[in-house]
Amino acid sequence: MTDLYDLGTAVLRRLPAETAHGLALGALSRGLGPHRKPVNDPRLATRFCGRTIPVPVGISAGFDKSAVAIGGVFGLGTGFVEVGGVTPRPQAGNPRPRLFRLAADGAAINRMGFNNDGLDAVATRLAAWRQHPSSDLPVGVNLAANADSDDPAGDFETLVRRLAPLADFLTVDISCPNTANGQVFLDPGRLRDLLARLNAVRAEAGGNAAMLVKLAPDIETGPLDTLLDIIVAAGVDGITVSNTTIARPAELRSADRSERGGLSGRPLFARSTEMLRHVYRHTGGSVPLVGVGGVASGADAYAKVRAGAGTVQLYTALIYAGPGLIGRICRDLAALLARDGFASVADAVGADHRSRPQG
Repeated sequence: MTDLYDLGTAVLRRLPAETAHGLALGALSRGLGPHRKPVNDPRLATRFCGRTIPVPVGISAGFDKSAVAIGGVFGLGTGFVEVGGVTPRPQAGNPRPRLFRLAADGAAINRMGFNNDGLDAVATRLAAWRQHPSSDLPVGVNLAANADSDDPAGDFETLVRRLAPLADFLTVDISCPNTANGQVFLDPGRLRDLLARLNAVRAEAGGNAAMLVKLAPDIETGPLDTLLDIIVAAGVDGITVSNTTIARPAELRSADRSERGGLSGRPLFARSTEMLRHVYRHTGGSVPLVGVGGVASGADAYAKVRAGAGTVQLYTALIYAGPGLIGRICRDLAALLARDGFASVADAVGADHRSRPQG
């Protein structure tokens, strides 16, 4: 069966990128994908947003934007899933083409523009998932303001009020480069006000949803430290590092390397991991970090963990490696933890910032 899924991945790569993604997501939503359990190794079990999860590898936002295939995505063997970005009103996103494979670089560029079915549809699907017998693993929602909104803070409040009772975590995305309101809260004053308002709304809404903030790798160190101080002071439950980048490394080889949008995949790995190290150092390890950007192997995941991430997310690598990737990453990560004498993922978090254990 694995060979069949690998064949399917190869066939999908011959189609336009967004068409292929739609077909893959449609198959997952109909239960036609794999039904893999997370890798069972005690070293991999960890805590995330107040829950124990079997593996520290999750699917990032952007893969299932409208929560149409939560069960199917968990069938990839992941420990948690983040859907979205979700906006209060349905949003068509930017004109096509808006998703480009950079196969020679193991990368992708997207300028999707938060296309999604909107809050009402996603809330209905999340409520239905809560009745599913496999709903014990965390599901989060990436939150975004509508591109044409004249009150983006109000959009975030609307989302938190409705989704806090339904989700395990909510990610406040202040770093998307592909929509008009995607980065307005990089202003320190606006961010401070937003987080205060969202904390109040979350408390009123009830539920136990954790709140995370997602940052971009293109923020200069000085402004980044200012934002980090605000985020920590607000008492957030985690920071996601990082979003896609608008930078274009000189070594990119693919024909579409100059397309406008956010670059993800292998070329983002070093940049996002260095940012992760900086965030861990600046926060003193006081806030749980989610490492995103270029994760395609167990070694990549391990590097993120040692740099300071308690969990990691991926998406782009699935385009090239297929649905068996998460299992391979988890098995290799467990082997690396064992090699270096770590009894658990949590023991290895931030290991690069302290002396290496004797194993």
